[in-house]
Amino acid sequence: MKVLVTELMWNDGMEELKRNGYSVDYDMELGRKRKELLELAPNYDALIVRNETKVDPELLDAAKNAKVIGRLGVGLDNIDLEAAKERNMPVIPAIHANATSVAEYVMAAMLDAYRPLAEADADVRRGNWDRKFFTGYELNGKKLGLIGMGEIAHRVAKRANAFGMETIGYDPFVTPFDHILAETGVRPVETLDEMLAEADFVSVHVPLTKVTRHMINKEKFSLMKSHAYVINSARGGIIHEQDLAEAVQSGKIAGAYLDVLETEPVQRDSLLSQIESIHLSPHIAGLTDESQSRTAMLIAQEVIRVLNGGKSLCAVV
Repeated sequence: MKVLVTELMWNDGMEELKRNGYSVDYDMELGRKRKELLELAPNYDALIVRNETKVDPELLDAAKNAKVIGRLGVGLDNIDLEAAKERNMPVIPAIHANATSVAEYVMAAMLDAYRPLAEADADVRRGNWDRKFFTGYELNGKKLGLIGMGEIAHRVAKRANAFGMETIGYDPFVTPFDHILAETGVRPVETLDEMLAEADFVSVHVPLTKVTRHMINKEKFSLMKSHAYVINSARGGIIHEQDLAEAVQSGKIAGAYLDVLETEPVQRDSLLSQIESIHLSPHIAGLTDESQSRTAMLIAQEVIRVLNGGKSLCAVV
């Protein structure tokens, strides 16, 4: 059987497929080569994608011999789940495999906001010694607001607790006995507006849907503290980028850390990239060596399970 990998995948996952007798073809840029992908798809028993490959009805029909789609990550907005379900095509995301890495990214963003060591290093190398300018703030005692309280938010909350932060969360689907509340001490709030008004940092942990698209917009920024930061390691489109730029430029909020954008990669004329207190990274929150090894191995093993006639507990359709 043959497996086609269309985007970046750590080698240990591909080696796991090969050890189990599967032929693997790998092109980390194939997700961007639509015509070539559609021509190749009928030749494979499984496709493994990341977030750039558009898995729509056209591709699913082209992949007429495929029995499973593996997703190297957890976001599913690039995959038409209804179309996959109609074609009896299991879709397997790497559930929780990169949660720790994303949680550590959020902590790194908050630490950078309050203690910008890279900027201090650059300033010292220019011959300066400005201790007053680089006097920062403590995370201890500050309030972190979580939008969405799933597994990643749970791990963020645990780490924030270790820094002495107070954590509040908004998620209408979380019950009082869910882990994040029962075990981590996050205080739930009833409305998003309430959370935004209280938090010193706001971290986004929800999928991109019709409901969540642009849920953080001009109206919401007006509720936030002027010294607050927003952190988005979830999906571009949840934050209204033009409204964010205006909010930061006008001093309504202090800044932002964006790992995801509505259009990736960032456009050369993007206003966001021209604002110093909006910090951009290339969709790397979940990309650490450890998380990518876990992701690759999980997807490889679950794809093997399905190709061998079994069912994956990670499958979403």
